[in-house]
Amino acid sequence: MNLDDFTDLIERPDGGVRRDAEERRARVALAPGALGRLDELGEWLAAAQAASPVRPIGRPKVILFAGDHGVAELGVSARPAGTADRLVRAVLAGESPVSVLARGQEVPVRVVDVSLDCDPDTLPEDVVRHRVRRGSGRIDVEDALSAAEVEAALRAGVAIADEEADSGTDLVVLGDLSVGGTTAAATLIAALCGTDASVVTGRGGAPIDDLAWMRKCAAVRDALRRARLVLGDQAELLAAVGGADLAAATGFLLQCAVRHTPVILDGVVSAACALVAQRVAFRAPDWWLPGHASGEPAQLKAFDRMALEPLLDHGVTVGEGVGALLALPLVRSAAALAAELPAYTAPEDGDTGAGAPGDATSGSENPDAAGRSGAAGTAGAAPAPSPDQE
Repeated sequence: MNLDDFTDLIERPDGGVRRDAEERRARVALAPGALGRLDELGEWLAAAQAASPVRPIGRPKVILFAGDHGVAELGVSARPAGTADRLVRAVLAGESPVSVLARGQEVPVRVVDVSLDCDPDTLPEDVVRHRVRRGSGRIDVEDALSAAEVEAALRAGVAIADEEADSGTDLVVLGDLSVGGTTAAATLIAALCGTDASVVTGRGGAPIDDLAWMRKCAAVRDALRRARLVLGDQAELLAAVGGADLAAATGFLLQCAVRHTPVILDGVVSAACALVAQRVAFRAPDWWLPGHASGEPAQLKAFDRMALEPLLDHGVTVGEGVGALLALPLVRSAAALAAELPAYTAPEDGDTGAGAPGDATSGSENPDAAGRSGAAGTAGAAPAPSPDQE
């Protein structure tokens, strides 16, 4: 796989449609800025869908990449090494936080085992069929993956993105199920941002004590020495200090951008994969939305480097896609408002007045006219806001 090909394959969301969405918003009888970031979200979705008015989000899905990391043997996580399969089993049983929230929002959850350290026969076939290896290497002293394994993981991520796009998934909530994954993620972000281990090392989704934090800092420091030798090649970087689950998520993000599938990012692991993918294809981040700030310093460093601003900051540290899933109702609300609020047309030459709310000749735009807002004869200023809106 030649990652450089993604630079040519990935286009930005449709700028012309985004301008159409902005013009349509200007003709809604609400004061500019009254909806805050909801306006920005609606316009982002319109550009991603190449449709104005924007279409409602009808088939979102949570995708969770699962894997174990050898570095967890050093005691850098609150969970024992090699136990990420417990997180997977809780999701499959519907007993994890992400399962409860997804059930309430009627959003399906898909778990992809890329490198769990367990017998694959103990999990469903649809979960394990993309497995690359059993666990990833201990990144402070050895490569996480071989060159062949990192390519297999990237290809697995691409294949999953294609499967979702082909099945009609119109928005993805991306998360991870891992033990030791935040250590690998912090290493990737520190390497790509040129910072020291202490700047990016947080306490993980299940908070660790001070001694474990110092062990984690040391592991990131040692892994960074190895990462800096391969900074020029993102596949080699993922092989050296990433992991199979992170490589698969990186391939997934890149192919989602190719397939014009918008993605809500979750915690530090998805942020690290996004940062690696940005280094591969600089236009790719235009297809991603940071769902929340988890409090992990590496996550905030990555989002800042990509000029992405998280939607929420509720102090959620659990991971598993929970924070990103909490942002989904906000994105859905933005889509509904952008699609359904009536936009009124300017008067034609010779008319005595503009269409306005309550006029017999006015009303919301024809719903079949999606993609045509901004055409000749439809642009114009919105009527003055009511006293309650001024």
